[in-house]
Amino acid sequence: MFNKKPLADNTRRPSTGAQAKIYSRDNVARYSERARQRRRGRTVRRVALIAVLGVLLSATTAAGLWFATIMGKLGDSNVITNNLRQILVDTDEAKDPFYVLLLGTDGRPGEDTYRADSIILARVDPTQKQATLISIPRDTKVVYKGSTMKINACHTYGGAEAMVQAVNELCGVQIAHYAEVSFDGMQSLIDSVGGIDINATDDVDDPEHLDIKITAGQQHMDGATALTYARCRYTYADGDYTRMRHQRQVLGALANQILNNFDATKIFDLVNSLSDMLVTDMSVQDIVSTVNAMRGMDVDGIYSANLPSYADGSTMIDGVSYVFVYEDELKEMMARVEAGEDPKGPNTMGLSDGSSSTIGDLNNNTSEDYAYGTATSSGGSDDSDDSGDGSDNYEEPTGDGNGYEANY
Repeated sequence: MFNKKPLADNTRRPSTGAQAKIYSRDNVARYSERARQRRRGRTVRRVALIAVLGVLLSATTAAGLWFATIMGKLGDSNVITNNLRQILVDTDEAKDPFYVLLLGTDGRPGEDTYRADSIILARVDPTQKQATLISIPRDTKVVYKGSTMKINACHTYGGAEAMVQAVNELCGVQIAHYAEVSFDGMQSLIDSVGGIDINATDDVDDPEHLDIKITAGQQHMDGATALTYARCRYTYADGDYTRMRHQRQVLGALANQILNNFDATKIFDLVNSLSDMLVTDMSVQDIVSTVNAMRGMDVDGIYSANLPSYADGSTMIDGVSYVFVYEDELKEMMARVEAGEDPKGPNTMGLSDGSSSTIGDLNNNTSEDYAYGTATSSGGSDDSDDSGDGSDNYEEPTGDGNGYEANY
């Protein structure tokens, strides 16, 4: 009934014998083996891919866990609170100058209440590779929440947040970062970078308060020795002002070790060590970018000063001895600091004589030089003493003969 459609000229149907040959048992076996090989190859590639992804995922997870652990330690929520973060200002650590408040505390592991023993306001300028260290006497009189108190007492009453607020108001700045380290932490930190090279300008021999004796001179200090040098005060003419100078010397030597003598490939090992010793709002990225930006800086050129201030019989309030600040002079000094200039501030009690002062200068003058007005400066001086009460004619204040009342 129906006509079959003719085959095209180029279409050939295999003969019955050819069909049999193509679909023979041998060919089926061969095709099956090739199929198995293809499937096996795909399986091997798939397993290899999964293995690589697994390694990458594990590494990423491990890095993430490490990062989270480090951040958790550095940003201890008991210290770095949300209220503190709201006070701190944003900055680009690799490009913009910023202020960081550095506190050395007498805290011990597990303690909730401790005092700020060392208070230093640092200005860091990464583009100029320049830093300024301003020490704040811990007995400086401030008003916090309507109450008159020593500035280090703010830490006891309101923690890091209160300290940042007090220093912002006192110095007229906006602090971007906060960091605190305990005595034990500072000792361990110095040991972790291999110690520091420093010129001890003064002997340390105070067996009543300190266990280690130090002979003046250039030397390599381990953590315990450096901490002793940074804590001694009772044996010097200007007491706590010498201690503050020594603290800035130690910070300068530590900065030199990290920035100029430390193996850059070990930066993350350093951050790992820091996380066990330091509490700060700064992230790992903040720390690494700041270190990298400041690498190679001339540490001897770091500007150094303390607040223009004094303590004597007139600075007693309700039987408590305070350090009073020369407010107008402090305002002028901080204007120079804000501009990135030499603060030309004092390095002992009283007012500045107008000399430049750097870490290098601290390394070349003794406590008596500063206390009695014979300190020299590499930056020159205008030979003026605005008040007649500055370091050029330092007078021993009332108290225990160490620059302060005995409870300081």
